[in-house]
Amino acid sequence: MKHLILASVAALATVTMMGAANAADIARRQPMPMTAPAYYAPYNWTGFYVGINGGGGWGSSEWTNLVGSTGSFDVSGGLVGGTIGYNWQLGQWVYGLEGDIDWSDIRGSTSSGACAGTSCETRNNWLGTGRARIGYAFDRFLPYVTGGVAFGEVKASVAGFGSTSDTNAGWTLGGGIEAAIAGSWTAKIEYLYVDLGSTSCSGCLLSTNVDFHTNIVRGGINYRF
Repeated sequence: MKHLILASVAALATVTMMGAANAADIARRQPMPMTAPAYYAPYNWTGFYVGINGGGGWGSSEWTNLVGSTGSFDVSGGLVGGTIGYNWQLGQWVYGLEGDIDWSDIRGSTSSGACAGTSCETRNNWLGTGRARIGYAFDRFLPYVTGGVAFGEVKASVAGFGSTSDTNAGWTLGGGIEAAIAGSWTAKIEYLYVDLGSTSCSGCLLSTNVDFHTNIVRGGINYRF
């Protein structure tokens, strides 16, 4: 009887140990759930785009003739227009070409110096640029420098006498930052210095040389294709 009891106890212990071992083996073999790492594609700036822009400008003009000079006087006003361009991205560097044309109301007048006794006004009625852009992309943010040719109408007029309007060509240089905001839409803010040189106003009392320079700050929204 004693031997039977001991044998039963030994058998029970063996079964228990085997069950525990099997359970541990099952626990060890249970596959762990694996979550695939999320893939985040960096933003690509390559492509064609169109957009709108608007802002303001401030600068100076000066009239000079045989009588003398008005000295530099202030011009200022707003502008709004359209933009077209193309970007190529190589690594983090982004190279582009951009053109724009804006309606402009940048103007100013003076009654000093060569314009004493009357009012002389310099006015820019429209302004366009054709520029190269070079930027360095931080994913969805693109700071850039830009420069190229500028062209626009410079109108010089003397109250009660006459006026002259010429399309002048000059240069522009500046920089800005553009950011991808949603889908194919981007937004930018930029600064440009524009020098349209000078024009001759033959109908302004005397033959007069009129120059025009302006600083422009504007924002824009672009859609990339």
